[in-house]
Amino acid sequence: MELKTKQRTVAVFDFDGTLTRRDTLLPFLRRAYGAPRTSMALLASSLMMARGIVAGGQERDAAKEAVLSRLLAGRQVDELDAAAKVFADVVIEKGLRAAVLERVQWHATSGHELVIVTASPELYVRPIGERLGFDAVLGTRLETDGAGRLTGRLVGHNCRGDEKVERLRAWLGPDAATGAVTVHAYGDSSGDRQLLAFADHAYWVRGGRLRPAGVPTSA
Repeated sequence: MELKTKQRTVAVFDFDGTLTRRDTLLPFLRRAYGAPRTSMALLASSLMMARGIVAGGQERDAAKEAVLSRLLAGRQVDELDAAAKVFADVVIEKGLRAAVLERVQWHATSGHELVIVTASPELYVRPIGERLGFDAVLGTRLETDGAGRLTGRLVGHNCRGDEKVERLRAWLGPDAATGAVTVHAYGDSSGDRQLLAFADHAYWVRGGRLRPAGVPTSA
């Protein structure tokens, strides 16, 4: 029986700590709404955040949603889009890991598809991905109402752990089930373990360096 040849090659990158040198959510919120207001939202949600870190799962999602709700509820999406474009300039200018960016460029010149899969909101990661030539950005999605305002709630789950694999599978379409795709994946944290386990070729990013990963299937 003739085996089907894998024709697609996809390179999947986590964002915070993998493509970037540090987390970006709080820096983005501080730029968009100022450090005092962001700090107050974190303080008001500190108990939920602590529970989320310990419990993970839905508790973690609820803690993230609580912070975002305090800062984003009622804000116009256009306002955040404008802030995201300015923030993209800052990240691209001085916030990326050189070694990982070189790997992105190698995949691009090899004709591979490029995807970012991240727990950070798609709203501000997408402009960065577009500037870097990525084909897709799959991240945590923010709910909007009919008037183009953010509700402060998430659409679906926080995009980490198993959710990263589910979002990637959906984007890959039937090829994910038939095996007609080769996946390279890059990550730096426990939230990337499932993604790296799913990949054919997996790499940890540690201190700006890449090393092949032997990854367990659970966090």
